Amino acid sequence: MESEKPPEPSQDSASLLKRLAGPSSTKAGLAHDQTAINRIIAEASKGSKFYENEKRKDKELSERIAKILKQRDEALQGVDIRPIERNIDHLLKELESQRDLSQIVVHVDMDAFYCSVELLDDPSLQGKPFAVGGGVLSTASYEARKFGVRSGMATFVAKKLCPDLILLTSNFERYSEMSDKVMDIFERYDPTMLAAGCDEGYLNITKYCEEHMIDADTCVQEIRDTVFKETSLTVSAGIAPNKMLAKICSDKNKPNGQYLLPFDSTSIKVFMHDLSIRKVPGVGRVNERLLEALGIKTCGDIFKHRATLQLMDKQFGLVFLLRTHLGVASNVVQPIQREERKSIGAERTFHALSNKTQILRKLEEVAGELGNDMVREGWTGKTVTLKYKLDTFQVFTRAKSFDRWVSANKEDLFAIGKELLLLELPLTLRLIGLRVTKLKDLHAPEPAGGIKRFFETSNSSPRKRPRLASNAEGCNDEEDDAGEDHESMPGFYEEEENAEGRGFDAPDDEEQIHISHDSKPPHHERRTRPPASAPGPSRTKPTDSTFSATTSKPMSARQGDRVRHQDCPICGRLLETDNKGLNAHIDFCLSRNVIMEAQTEAQNTTKKPKDLVLSWPSSAMGKRKRKR
Repeated sequence: MESEKPPEPSQDSASLLKRLAGPSSTKAGLAHDQTAINRIIAEASKGSKFYENEKRKDKELSERIAKILKQRDEALQGVDIRPIERNIDHLLKELESQRDLSQIVVHVDMDAFYCSVELLDDPSLQGKPFAVGGGVLSTASYEARKFGVRSGMATFVAKKLCPDLILLTSNFERYSEMSDKVMDIFERYDPTMLAAGCDEGYLNITKYCEEHMIDADTCVQEIRDTVFKETSLTVSAGIAPNKMLAKICSDKNKPNGQYLLPFDSTSIKVFMHDLSIRKVPGVGRVNERLLEALGIKTCGDIFKHRATLQLMDKQFGLVFLLRTHLGVASNVVQPIQREERKSIGAERTFHALSNKTQILRKLEEVAGELGNDMVREGWTGKTVTLKYKLDTFQVFTRAKSFDRWVSANKEDLFAIGKELLLLELPLTLRLIGLRVTKLKDLHAPEPAGGIKRFFETSNSSPRKRPRLASNAEGCNDEEDDAGEDHESMPGFYEEEENAEGRGFDAPDDEEQIHISHDSKPPHHERRTRPPASAPGPSRTKPTDSTFSATTSKPMSARQGDRVRHQDCPICGRLLETDNKGLNAHIDFCLSRNVIMEAQTEAQNTTKKPKDLVLSWPSSAMGKRKRKR
């Protein structure tokens, strides 16, 4: 049989071809030179709305790069960069002094996890190219990856690359079961490990190695042997002094291997020097192109262009890149704390819909999913964000904030989402989601404060205060996250979020459900400006505006005297009552006896200032918390 002729070369730019290849093009097991594969992907994608959207994004990014290069040239014009470089060299010395080589950090990553679990249940798949997923692939076996098949790829494109590809439907209950078994093994070596997903995590094995008098390599080999013995699954691992290096190292000898990076400054800097900038956690595809435009392709190039990065710090994040150049990063390994949670949400991807009734039905399902999660996990919030993706693959958000805590009731969440959505219709959608932010932890102990705080002496200026882990109301306000994040480049989280649900139209019988439990949100809620072909600007208010509950027609029409969670503005307690009960409670709080009691208690309290719990930017890792 005559082999199929390769497609004729098209006029696509190299950047577009690379973009169409998707965010998983650096996965282990893929060919180093993917030029031919990328060309097939581009040809198979042509004519689709996805292709046109990626083409538009590529053009917009190229225009953005042109502007940045112009800004760079203007910033460097007539400037003596030597003093700038000297200042940065001092900063590098300071960062180097922060290097900590005392901890043994391991990043463990299951090999093609979903596929490996499927292989346990069906050994006949051994040696065959297969993948898990429906309209879009969740993962691909290493045999399939040899053909260029990867996660996030449309099934019809995957079939073009590998005609013999076997497709399996997802079995999340089985994956969760095996994930729990693997995580239990990891916790034997580090009880406070950080689960970074269902199939990967970080361990600090320093204490274990000391207690059992074994070296790091031996310990990790023991971990991997134990996983295989008890589950028949393989795991790869990276061993290094911090989380960033450990994650990079875990990819070195995949699958079923481990790599130990020598624990000395010189070896680490040599390791980082020729490392592709795209291999660094916290550098996405967009930032990769921006850096390449400046001439930065490897971590070693960062030093060469340090003056430019200083002058354009806002766009690139100088400190993060300098730390990357040195291989200096956080080595703190601990589970995600509840107070680090910034949002909770749910979203669904489906076959493109334009029927209003069908779209609202999907929104109602999402509202129910989100409401159940909020009740089960004990969260409420003050801002609700609607996210939707058009059939052209453009993503938009519309948000509304309230001066009260949002109910977890399905009908109320649906009413808010519906109000935001109806202003945008008619639309053809393929994804819809709801997210609640500015959270309050209903499981947290009652905060001290209420009316008593009015009688206490202030020990710090309200204008210049440390960022607290939570304010008096227990609200994790997103605006508090405006501080610098030295574990990712600017815009990384926005890029990651927009990459979710990427792919082509799912078939009618395939629906993808995403539950979003973000430990760290994008740096700010940003409303993308719609292009001319997209819906006009929303008539809703921007995210940071505050609404009275009575201004929202859908909510006011439903509230009446319904029992729900409500805050007392006097004592700060969260009550489960109706409006009548709330008013009675407020009357009680405002009674003279209560005020006198609070005043007396405040006056008798020692004037020693309270310890402040500082809230630092959290790691880019561990976005998803493992279910217990």
